[in-house]
Amino acid sequence: MHKSLLDLSAQPPVAPKHPVVDTRHGIERTDDYAWLRADNWQAVFRDPSVLDAEIRAHLEAENAYQEQVLAGTAELRKALFAEMKGRIKEDDASVPMKDGPFAYGTSYRTGGEQPRFFRIPREGGEETILIDGDKEAEGKAYFRIGDVDHSSDHHRLVWSYDDNGSEFYTLRVRDTGTGAELGDLVAGTGGSGTWDASNDGFFYTRLDDNHRPSRIFHHPLGRDTANDRLVYEEPDPGFFVNVSGTRTNDWIFISVNDHETTEYRVLPADQPQGEPKLVAARETGIQYDLEEGGDVFFVLTNAGGAKDFRIMTAPVADPRPENWEEIVPHEPGRLILSIIGYADFLVRLERKEGLPRIVIRDRASGEEHAIAFDEEAYSLGLIGSYEYDSDILRFSYSSMTTPSEVFDYDMRTRVRTLLKVQEVPSGHEPSDYVTRRLMAKAPDGEEVPVSILYRKDTPLDGSAPCLLYGYGSYGIAIPASFNTNCLSLVDRGFVYAIAHIRGGKDKGFAWYEDGKREKKTNTFTDFIAAADHLAAEGFTSHDRIVAQGGSAGGMLMGAIANMAPEKFGAIIAEVPFVDVLNTMLDDTLPLTPPEWPEWGNPILSEADFRTIMAYCPYDNVSATAYPPILAVAGLTDPRVTYWEPAKWVARLRETKSDGNPVLFKINMDAGHAGASGRFARLEEVALNYAFAIAVTGARVSP
Repeated sequence: MHKSLLDLSAQPPVAPKHPVVDTRHGIERTDDYAWLRADNWQAVFRDPSVLDAEIRAHLEAENAYQEQVLAGTAELRKALFAEMKGRIKEDDASVPMKDGPFAYGTSYRTGGEQPRFFRIPREGGEETILIDGDKEAEGKAYFRIGDVDHSSDHHRLVWSYDDNGSEFYTLRVRDTGTGAELGDLVAGTGGSGTWDASNDGFFYTRLDDNHRPSRIFHHPLGRDTANDRLVYEEPDPGFFVNVSGTRTNDWIFISVNDHETTEYRVLPADQPQGEPKLVAARETGIQYDLEEGGDVFFVLTNAGGAKDFRIMTAPVADPRPENWEEIVPHEPGRLILSIIGYADFLVRLERKEGLPRIVIRDRASGEEHAIAFDEEAYSLGLIGSYEYDSDILRFSYSSMTTPSEVFDYDMRTRVRTLLKVQEVPSGHEPSDYVTRRLMAKAPDGEEVPVSILYRKDTPLDGSAPCLLYGYGSYGIAIPASFNTNCLSLVDRGFVYAIAHIRGGKDKGFAWYEDGKREKKTNTFTDFIAAADHLAAEGFTSHDRIVAQGGSAGGMLMGAIANMAPEKFGAIIAEVPFVDVLNTMLDDTLPLTPPEWPEWGNPILSEADFRTIMAYCPYDNVSATAYPPILAVAGLTDPRVTYWEPAKWVARLRETKSDGNPVLFKINMDAGHAGASGRFARLEEVALNYAFAIAVTGARVSP
């Protein structure tokens, strides 16, 4: 530990105790820190100034304490920030994507924090800035653009912004010719608008007070939003709604889902006053996605026991399940992630043995071919195209050593065209780095993939510090992609590792199922197994491992801190979901009912209650020695509410038996995603990394 970088003499704030007793299923629990949850939390998300004075004072005391402890890292943070910023091309731009007479893209100006949205004539020429994010963000502490969608006649844009981090987005409409905003303004939306066929109005989702997208409306341009037509309302508080359109502008898709079940309704885009038609009624555990395909819809589904999904077609005239026909059968262990339909081709992104590939299917002949790569671990992104009647597919490729590359691929000729290589202005030599994929043995014998990156001159004798990242929930796989930020650690002798643990879909759908509900502890033991393997193989030592995770990965951090504190040198928990039981017991919170399929419903089920209580980080803090911990949160975060880490930190300090610091940084004007600008976010990463360097005693200079 760099004692010089950390002021360990600072005195942490002591949260007062106001015990609240809760009894469920005959089990009594006392929560000393329940008061940290503001009674008016809904109002606080929209306007942070209405936060209770006692709570605000405590949170500000927490910020003052972590600032004092970390004051000695100020220069290091500046250096890390400068390095990370130096790897970002300041005036970066996407490769414009063609759509009819134009091509659309995003760019940044040098020094700019926010994206600009532009278009150029199809074959090149003068650029028109349609939205300038920096200009829109002027004078605001927080600003994030949500979605931008141009109309099919190219005359207008519907776009959205959030200016306090609460993720309640406001929709605006802009004339692409004059740049003028129309009078249409819709507040409290999910962030996207979808044009109808005539381009005279758009569909959008509205959020309820609990932040659930529950209703879909149609807004005719120039009309009072109070009179917008309600197209669909979802009565079940456990389900979210979403609206999207097809590239041909023929159909509007209304999807309704929780974490394990989906339902679609379709509406012809030229009939905004019509009634949406149900495709397949929801059935618990059955998921399906629709994609356009001319006279058919393509259906990606797990129906019929297809755990890793199969692809069907459904006639648009009558898309009910009885009319579905299989075209790509289920193959166990090959998880089909997504599909894109074209006039002549069907494209799918799939993952097998933990690695992704893109498969192109000729619709007429059924012939298939794959786009494959040969690195040990890599990441693929399916970008697609704005145009349906096209032979060109756009995709991206990267690995932990290879900067991102964007390709256009001609599906007919099979010619791959490199359009862009991610530029690292400060320089990057891939041959200086090694990326590997290891297999760690879990307690039940399963093999857990671990992707690692290190400099080729890093000694592998157990002396290297290591940052071990994990997530492991909701079926989300963490790709082994290029990350310029982590090079600042790797260049200081760190091994950077990603544990592809259960709860994600890294090894198929079963990998996800084996890490949820009653099997949730597999997620935690997999992560500990990854730490054990890295130490056993000499990549690092237990006291040199800094574990990092955010959101549900923050819950993982809380769980491993309780289960195996001696196996980690420090823990970084970002927006950590650590008060799982209390949150799942409170059905008034924004995201609780939709979360029950993932975690269980402890209100109704005693078994679920006991399962969650057994691993919930907040409920299992014990009088033992914990490593140094840094928790980071946002006041207006609707996903992981600020009081979860605030309570957890208070209980840790009160209960644990060691003198290691527990720090809590709370961003008082941001939400779940942290600061809004591209560089402001780097300051937060720099803080995390400076903490990791300080607690491991790693090299301060690269």
